[in-house]
Amino acid sequence: MSKQELKILGQDADEGCCQGLASAPLDEGRAAELAKVFKALGDPVRLRLMSMIASRGEGGEVCVCDLTPAFDLSQPTISHHLKLLRQAGLIDCERRGTWVYYWVLPGVLERLAAFLTTAEPARVPA
Repeated sequence: MSKQELKILGQDADEGCCQGLASAPLDEGRAAELAKVFKALGDPVRLRLMSMIASRGEGGEVCVCDLTPAFDLSQPTISHHLKLLRQAGLIDCERRGTWVYYWVLPGVLERLAAFLTTAEPARVPA
């Protein structure tokens, strides 16, 4: 497994937990960080993989042996897509024997959802 340190969205103390897209303009660093995440999710195969892993629920994990048959792609190609999701800080994995198990990192989906959510403007009664 890779020894690369993953930066998880929303973990910086100075980065407020719920700063949304419409709350303030993004600085260059935050925009680059989020672009990496959205680029990883911008591929249909990676989006499907993320969905398959995330659908296992909080703390759930899925074996790569269960992911690969769902695609008409080679195992190395699937592994490459999973590596990009890991590098984007969305998932993590652990090798157990000959198989690798994947899970969504805690809070990642909630932080992405909070970032994309905008507050409803107050409506003035007519």
